Amino acid sequence: MAKQTSRDLRAKRHRRIRKKVHGTAQRPRLCVYRSNIHIYAQIIDDVAGHTLVSASTVDRAERESLPNEAGNQRKRQQAHAVGKLIAERALQVGINEVVFDRGGYIYHGRVQAVADGAREGGLKF
Repeated sequence: MAKQTSRDLRAKRHRRIRKKVHGTAQRPRLCVYRSNIHIYAQIIDDVAGHTLVSASTVDRAERESLPNEAGNQRKRQQAHAVGKLIAERALQVGINEVVFDRGGYIYHGRVQAVADGAREGGLKF
């Protein structure tokens, strides 16, 4: 049997989480994806299969407002800003409560920063 990579293990954790975490129209799912450089957040209605709101560090309009210091602290600050941004966009659409989907990542560092930023922005979960 081949050795599982860290990517395989994360996918396995994510599948296990998704068995329990499900977004509805009243309480959609806040899904986080973390790459080496960027962080992405989406609010998804799983019943309809639609992404309602999204935000990331790739958004050109928001890129200028993100912190631009060097190192990991910058990434954490950017993740916090993405959390605030998705909360702001969600409140504009009328979404107050979400279910947090950490995507198989450990609730630590940038993933936690997105959650903290979203809570600070006004989302409840």
